[in-house]
Formats: sequence, structure tokens, C-alpha cells
Amino acid sequence: MLDTKRGRWASALLLAAVLGLQACDDKAAEAPAQPAADEQAASAFAPITVTHGLGETVIGKRPERVAALDMNEVDFLDQLGVPVAGTVKDFVPHFLKKYKDDEAVADLGFIVKPNLESVHALKPDLILISPLQAQHYEELSSIAPTIHFDVDYRNSANDHVEVVKEHLATLGQVFGKEKIADEKAASLDKKLEDVKQVTKDRPEKALIVMHNNGAFSSFGVQSRYGFVFDAFGVKPASEKAEAGLHGQPISSEFIQETNPDILFIIDRTAVMEQRPTLNAETMGNPLLRQTEAWKNGRVIFVDAEAWYVTAASVTSLELMIDDVIRGYGE
Repeated sequence: MLDTKRGRWASALLLAAVLGLQACDDKAAEAPAQPAADEQAASAFAPITVTHGLGETVIGKRPERVAALDMNEVDFLDQLGVPVAGTVKDFVPHFLKKYKDDEAVADLGFIVKPNLESVHALKPDLILISPLQAQHYEELSSIAPTIHFDVDYRNSANDHVEVVKEHLATLGQVFGKEKIADEKAASLDKKLEDVKQVTKDRPEKALIVMHNNGAFSSFGVQSRYGFVFDAFGVKPASEKAEAGLHGQPISSEFIQETNPDILFIIDRTAVMEQRPTLNAETMGNPLLRQTEAWKNGRVIFVDAEAWYVTAASVTSLELMIDDVIRGYGE
């Protein structure tokens, strides 16, 4: 009798299980198929149209393989935590050295002359360029969507920092890194407030010169480094118009006669020829030694890689600010 009851209970449980599984199968058949995770991510990305000086670029999907043909662009990506698939490696600043040494990051040639065949072979889904590569825009655009960084290397006197922050925000949107971009912009704003507090109401006047194999060029308020006077609040020692990418050639006598209170020296030779940067001991120019800047220990041999190779990215601007603050003895 007990065995019979047990048999009936077993049969009932088996039938219930079968019916339950059948019901689950029916519900599964009725339920819509769930998209894969990558399909969900793709559908979540709304196309973005980026307007820049060379046209409009439509980003149809989240980029995963980025070719950055300018060191400023590499720094933007580094700040946002976005991988770099390939970049130019002829002049890589010390703060981005890991990209030069990383064999997984493709070498795409030279800053002023990228290797277009290497770019094509990389199969990027986004290319980032600056005015230094603008002449290749059409060909690069045929390879992948290409965004031009509208920074003015010839005259940065007006809103240079704002242009940098706008580009950072654009890339933040493209890569879904808006929060990080906002944080980096806020950090840069804090550095700007720091330097303006230092330069505010200070009487010292400064001269920015570039050293190139013993020769000098000056950069004033309407030049490549105009933003140092405009955004950082530095007072110019010379009002001479010096608009241009390469500055105005000057003599040692000019520096002596201008007699700046602060002298910022960019050693281009150290960058281009990979030599040690000049310093007060190795700069044996007797006329410079007669300036107030030299006598008062306010000759600043700046971070040449930040000033010359980049100067239009978050890290480079912060390093430049540090150099300017040093010039005031702070």
C-alpha cells in the first residue's frame, strides 16, 4: 500500500515537472530575443556630428581604434583613459613616453608628415589631427572619420584655453567620457586661477624667447604663445608685434636692451636634436647675463617638450603654468 502511494506521488511529481518545463519553453518561445551586450552598446550610441574648421565629421559608432597624429591629441586620449591604437612617434614628450615605448601602439610616422599607408593599414575607426596634418585631411577622411583640432598655432592670444577645453569636451562626448572630461577641465581651471593669482598686480614684465642653435626668436602677445600673456596674466616686456608660428628673430642685444624682469627660454635645439636642455651653467651668453632677469635668478629654462611639442593639451598647459609660476619665484 505504501509502495503504491509512493508510486502515485512519484508519477504526479514527474508529470508536474514535465508540465513546468513545457510552460517555461512556451514562455521562452513567446519572449523576444535579448540583444547581445555589444549590440546593446551599439544601439545606445547616438550618432554625433562634430563641426570643425575643415568641415563636419559624423561619428556613427563609439570609436575603438583611434589614430592620433598629434601629441596634443594623444594627451587628450590619455587624460580620458582612451586607448591609442597608433600615433606618430618622432617627437614624443616625456609625459607621454609610454606610448613611444609601447610596441602595441603603431608608429604612424612623423608629426608633420604621417605615413598614410601605415594609417590605412591600422584600420582605425577615428583619426584625430591638428593643423600640422591639415593638408592630409581629405585622404585621411577617406580612411576613417577624421576630426580636426581647431587650435591656432600662429596666434593663440584669443581663447586658446577655451579651445583646448572645448576639444576635450568633444572627445569626452565621442568616447562617453563626459564626466572625466568635466573633471579634467575643472582641474585645468583651478591651475589657471592659481597662476592668475600669482601674476595679478605683479609689476614684473617677461620675455618669451626660443633658442635654436645659438639664435633666438621672440614670441609676443600675438604669437604662438600669446595665451601666456592673455590667459596666464603675464605682462609682456616687449609690445612688438610678433605674430607667427616661429616668432620674430632677435639678437642678444635686443634681449639685453629689452631687459626683462623674467625670461622664459624654450630650448628648441634640445627637442629637435635630442640634446640636454640648456641651463644657467651652459648658457654662456654675456649679454643675457646683464639682464635683470638673470641677475635676480628669474631666467626659466622651461619644459621644452611641453611648450614646443604640445602646448595645446591639458598636461602641457599645466606644465607651462608651473613654469610661469616659477618665474615669479613662487
